[in-house]
Amino acid sequence: MKVSKEIKTGIIAIVAVALFVSGINFLKGSSFFGGDEKYIAYFPNSGQLAVASSVTLNGVIVGKVTAVEYVGGSNPNKQVRIRFNIQNSDVKIPKGAVVEIGSPDLFNKALIIKMSYDISKGYYAPGSEIPGVLAADMIAQVKSYADPIVQRVQGIMATVDKMALSLSAFWDTTATSEIQGSIQEVKIAIKRFGNVAQEVELLVAEEKVKFDKIMTNVESITANLKKSNEQVTAIVGNVRKITDDIVSSEFKTVISNAGETLKTLNGVLDQAMKGEGTLGKLLGDEKLYKELVETNQELQNLVNDLQLHPERYIHFSVLGARTKGVPITGNEEKKLRKLLDSIPD
Repeated sequence: MKVSKEIKTGIIAIVAVALFVSGINFLKGSSFFGGDEKYIAYFPNSGQLAVASSVTLNGVIVGKVTAVEYVGGSNPNKQVRIRFNIQNSDVKIPKGAVVEIGSPDLFNKALIIKMSYDISKGYYAPGSEIPGVLAADMIAQVKSYADPIVQRVQGIMATVDKMALSLSAFWDTTATSEIQGSIQEVKIAIKRFGNVAQEVELLVAEEKVKFDKIMTNVESITANLKKSNEQVTAIVGNVRKITDDIVSSEFKTVISNAGETLKTLNGVLDQAMKGEGTLGKLLGDEKLYKELVETNQELQNLVNDLQLHPERYIHFSVLGARTKGVPITGNEEKKLRKLLDSIPD
């Protein structure tokens, strides 16, 4: 069976809400999965007990405080209602037991179960009200902690008194003269410090005069520089103008020449594209191109044949014999030899 996305989303949302509620209950002091036995107790005041405080039995935590509520009313012993649970299923509270707001230590508050071991009357059912009492005489508990400290402080004070008497006796004999001598030395030291301060003051006064002279000279130099500022500015402006003129003149000449050259080149290219001039005819006349290629090929063939069979074209007679081949003049023979010598092997 295929489960749709909506059903899956709904299941996830339900599980998330359940976990969220369970987490809130857990933070409040309930078990994560619930099932705790809950009870109620009334007290004249909360005794600074807070939600999520521990519920202890013989020093063992067996539950948590889930609510601390002010209810008021005419009964002064039932002004505050405290709800708590028992998370340990083995713990049963017999009738006759009470719960007490107390301090298991000096820093924490807890709800302490004072167990009754007479089970003949049965046990409190979950949700029942259990009598609540405040810790008996909290001031007495504080006093029990404070009494040993007070006793120790009193002993220390007695020792301090003895030490004070001893110092007083010593002070009357030797300490007075020694302190007077120390005071005299302090006076002498203060006087010396005064002399040193006076000398330092005189030195500062002398150096102040020198410093004033130096500052006067600096002001004079600054004034001279200020007066010369316009002249320096003019000089720098002239140098800059000369440099700009030189650079501008050189670049103007170069740019002008380049413009003329480009103009001439554009004219030649325009004539060639129109078919004018030798270059234009070579570019536009395909017949002339083919004739030049054929002529070049025939000339190459003639040169090759002339290299292989020179006797077909030139014949030399030593004894006046009959001339064979094509007769040529002396100038033609020189030109032909020159052409043969220029051909690479």
